[in-house]
Amino acid sequence: MSYNLSDLTDIVNEVAVHDSYIAYKKLFGLLFPSIKRFSYSLLKSPELAEEVASDVMITLWRKRESITAIDNIKVYAFVIAKNLCLNILKKNSGGRIVSLDDIAVNLRIDNTTPEWILINDELRASLNNAINELPTRCKIIFRLVKEDGLSYKEVSEILDISIKTVDAQLVIATRRLSVSIKKEFNLSPVKKY
Repeated sequence: MSYNLSDLTDIVNEVAVHDSYIAYKKLFGLLFPSIKRFSYSLLKSPELAEEVASDVMITLWRKRESITAIDNIKVYAFVIAKNLCLNILKKNSGGRIVSLDDIAVNLRIDNTTPEWILINDELRASLNNAINELPTRCKIIFRLVKEDGLSYKEVSEILDISIKTVDAQLVIATRRLSVSIKKEFNLSPVKKY
């Protein structure tokens, strides 16, 4: 089920104003899976990713009275997740500063959308390999935009980069993926006569 920002705002208002546990469960169902996937792409640990996603949801519940002031709850939740992940990575790296560019990301393609279900296993495997070969920042941005459905603006806020950087990284990702798939399946551009 897909929710737009207005629906999310209504759910957040229910949580904040009425302390609605039912609305919180809806919010949890909407945010938890994508936050967990995002956290896993940074941490490479299902347990830590689940812990981070849980911590984000607990934070939202604890701050429920003030979350109505937040413009976009989804971006807010992803920023919390990013910061928690970076703190874990920093702690595990002996305190040195960790950059998103230094993190090796291993993506899994979510095949729950109709488009992905129709793609055969061989193409999906090739695409997954091509995605894994993308630079780290490209992988993260590609996943947030294409798989989690976030807007460029939301991704720029989450990663603290400009919208132009998001756009440029998606152009790089798209070109590299296109070249990889064409090469893999011996496809050549259609010639116009």
